[in-house]
Amino acid sequence: MVQKPKSYLRSLGADLPASVVVFLVALPLCLGIAIGSGAPPFAGLIGGIVGGIVIGALSGSQLSVSGPAAGLTTIVLAAITKLQVYEAFLVAVVLAGLIQIILGFLKAGVLGDYIPGAAIKGMLAAIGLILILKQIPHLLGDEGDFEGDESFKQPGGNNTFTQVFYAFKNILPVALGIGLLSLAIIIVWEKISKKSKVLRLIPSAMIVVIISVIINEWLKANKPDLALGASHLVSIPMASTPKEFLSFFTHPDFSYLGNITVWTSALTIAIIASLETLLNIEASDELDPYKRVTPTNRELKAQGVGSIVSGLIGGLPLTSVVVRTSANVNAGAQTKISAISHGILLLLCVALIPGLLSLIPFSALAAVLIYTGYKLTKPSLYKAFYKKGLDQFLPFVITVVAILLTDLLVGILIGCCIGLIFVLRSNFKSAVFVVNDDNKYLFRLRKDVSFLNKPIIKRKLEQVPENSYVLIDAARADFIDKDVIEVIEDFQKHAPLKNITVELKKSVYKEQGFHTPHPKELVLSKN
Repeated sequence: MVQKPKSYLRSLGADLPASVVVFLVALPLCLGIAIGSGAPPFAGLIGGIVGGIVIGALSGSQLSVSGPAAGLTTIVLAAITKLQVYEAFLVAVVLAGLIQIILGFLKAGVLGDYIPGAAIKGMLAAIGLILILKQIPHLLGDEGDFEGDESFKQPGGNNTFTQVFYAFKNILPVALGIGLLSLAIIIVWEKISKKSKVLRLIPSAMIVVIISVIINEWLKANKPDLALGASHLVSIPMASTPKEFLSFFTHPDFSYLGNITVWTSALTIAIIASLETLLNIEASDELDPYKRVTPTNRELKAQGVGSIVSGLIGGLPLTSVVVRTSANVNAGAQTKISAISHGILLLLCVALIPGLLSLIPFSALAAVLIYTGYKLTKPSLYKAFYKKGLDQFLPFVITVVAILLTDLLVGILIGCCIGLIFVLRSNFKSAVFVVNDDNKYLFRLRKDVSFLNKPIIKRKLEQVPENSYVLIDAARADFIDKDVIEVIEDFQKHAPLKNITVELKKSVYKEQGFHTPHPKELVLSKN
């Protein structure tokens, strides 16, 4: 049985260790997404800091973690390329935040409630697979693709699958050794820490990072030919003075407000960021062991404020991010203190110890992300959905495949369409029940009888032979489409030509809008 979450103060023992894990996951992703977006690397760190502290404080979600999102990489890159001036792009980020706040006040957050559960779980499973596939090259020592990339097609002509095969041809033994050792430490630590409250306070990710740094530094000192070079380590922009550090923060140039490209970029960013946030918030609530429900309109407003703050100081636009959120949940976080603390950690470490952070091997962090991905896409999840039946399994699997081969939004859209098809199919099959005994026919209309049911009702009625008795029972129908009503009324009119007796239910027909030529038929009609 899941225990009730503790207060913010009493949950620190769970939230602070979890924030360390999220910090280690977010660090390379923030940098990678910024580089992939064509923005300054520090812009990604600013986004991570603001996403943790500002959005974490304002959000109604206890476990969601926000920051720069891989789903916005292409859009941000296109906007920066078109505008050419980074300060003009920052204006678009600020405007996008304002639009998100407006969407929150317009209650656009309700859109998130219409996403099928199978599609949400399919999204989580797909993100897990993408994490594993995208991190395998980094585990092997291939840094050809930037950290945080979730798109199927990659620069240079490769895709998610071919990049893995390519990486196996270019294995860097030391990187692979550190990665496999890190993965083993995580698995073993996760098992033994469950038996000790003290060990539970020490995140496996922190142990992995410390050991991997020690190994590589030892190699640098004793076997420099084997040590991992700078391209295989996290690279943090470093400043020698506080003034130089502050110079990393830039500000929007509002003289570009009259530029139409700024406004179109802002609108695009706001819409895509809002959709991704709503999807990820649904996923966050699904992952929450306490099944708390996040107020979606408040979330849009929080994301809007976050993007405004981020844009004002030189950062990227923000969304709720599944990868960081799932790492947060898996690390045992209980409240939003974890998300806020990870933002504070990012700020302090980037400002005070950037040199130490730049010693962390990518292969060690890849192991952390691969384990996080496995947690999201366990084989047992697929087995559980298969047992639920094809109407749940197919939308789930198709969503997974669609996201894997396209991107998050396109994949979810495909999954929702497939889910809708199965809903319509289920309703279609159960809405009309027809049975007969010799020349006695029962037409029972149930649930919602839509225009999709019109052809089968029309065909079945016309197949009734002469000298028959037909009972049309709509007492269990919540809704009957007017086209269906018209078909039944037309049948009533020409039924006497075949000597067919038609009996209708009384009050339901009146409620559903039937109009019959004789008032008596509202109670009982016989032709």
